[in-house]
Amino acid sequence: MTAVAETMDYAEVIERFDPVLGLEVHVELSTNTKMFCGCENRFGGEPNTHVCPTCLGLPGALPVVNGRAVEGAIRIGLALNCEIAQWCRFARKNYFYPDMPKNFQTSQYDEPIAFNGHLDVTLDDGEVVRIEIERAHMEEDTGKSLHVGGATGRIHGAEHSLLDYNRAGVPLIEIVTKPITGTGERAPEVARAYVTALRDLLRALEVSDVRMDQGSLRCDANVSLMAKDATEFGTRTETKNVNSLRSVERAVRYEMTRQAAILVGGGSITQETRHFQEADGTTSSGRTKETAEDYRYFPEPDLVPIAPSREWVEELRGTMPELPWERRKRVQAEWELTDAELRDLINAGAVDLIAATVDKGASPADARGWWVSYLTQQANKSGVELGELAITPAQVARVIALVGEGALTNKLAREVVDGVLAGEGEPDEVVEKRDLKVVSDDSALYKAVDEALAANPDIAEKIRGGKVQAAGKIVGDVMKATKGQADAKRVRELVLERVGT
Repeated sequence: MTAVAETMDYAEVIERFDPVLGLEVHVELSTNTKMFCGCENRFGGEPNTHVCPTCLGLPGALPVVNGRAVEGAIRIGLALNCEIAQWCRFARKNYFYPDMPKNFQTSQYDEPIAFNGHLDVTLDDGEVVRIEIERAHMEEDTGKSLHVGGATGRIHGAEHSLLDYNRAGVPLIEIVTKPITGTGERAPEVARAYVTALRDLLRALEVSDVRMDQGSLRCDANVSLMAKDATEFGTRTETKNVNSLRSVERAVRYEMTRQAAILVGGGSITQETRHFQEADGTTSSGRTKETAEDYRYFPEPDLVPIAPSREWVEELRGTMPELPWERRKRVQAEWELTDAELRDLINAGAVDLIAATVDKGASPADARGWWVSYLTQQANKSGVELGELAITPAQVARVIALVGEGALTNKLAREVVDGVLAGEGEPDEVVEKRDLKVVSDDSALYKAVDEALAANPDIAEKIRGGKVQAAGKIVGDVMKATKGQADAKRVRELVLERVGT
């Protein structure tokens, strides 16, 4: 069992040290095929079924660059206010790891496709922080290792490991910030806000599904501390593959308190990778961090350089969609929101989800109602951010449409949403599988009403006597008998008709 590291009170950390952050975000692109071969790019599937000689690194197999992936990289670069390289090339990043079949990763090193950009992010109180972008470069993903027999799912203590190369070769864009300084006590919040803003931006570009739960958006958080009178950055650690927005904030905060305790105690920080533990919010040691020299980068001999023409870049610039901050200004005016109301929606992570739901045909009122009430409840219950729920704005819009068509009641609609969140398919599929259609056959409803009235003759007499509100008991019984699949308004009409009021 790993001993829990000593930590320092956060307020004391801020008194003694200045944090320095560096965030590396890996984005899997939603192309149809992989980065350098024609294999299907799709999450899941039976292990080792989306593979070929090229992505398995077999002798003699040659890569070919995916043009749509290059286009996605340029669009990301433009959205991040980057310069787009007129000439760039791939390199081999050499290191051994079992889930990387070639023993090197095809990546970009000193000649990335996009560089020198920035992204402005808004904190919960409305303060705007500019995050400088060092680079956004293209590379390929690795496979996945499944460690079997241990208590933690990691290699330590496992009896054996299984390898799935379906993900090997999936197009990745790695977005690397310049050192982020001057954030003080808000450093963890800034880290979360940046990854949140980046996720929203990538979703708007439609280049990735940004599903952190499926690994299509992953953050590596580099953290170091400088004493107040220091002039050089401290030694950094890199917490790998943090897979939720909340965890990004927790990982940064924990590393600050852990490193501070070591430094004040006279120790030194080891430059290493670390793993974030979701259960208790701590990090644990991974491996000593390599330097660029350790990777022995050299130009990829099997791929030609990429030279995007200025005409193509400008053409892509002209196809850029409405970006999240532009959309927020527009919807604030259209929905007549105050700055405070808009900020509340932004802090809840709801504004872009609501706007996207409206874009799919829902009314603003219905979209807001679902995202800020029932779906927010489900997110809180699951301990995830609203945007991390396994439901899309298009699916929410479809549920709203089904209610509007009279095919679902609000109660049934919540069951449909529950089914979508549980991975049971699209809303219409959940309706079919769970048999959640509204009972609209009046003959069936008449039968249920007559049975409820017969079972409650005293209630029927009260209704006849003018106490119309008593009909609620009969309506409730009918709804129970039909498992909530009747339209309560129609049932009430039939009750009053049957008792002759």
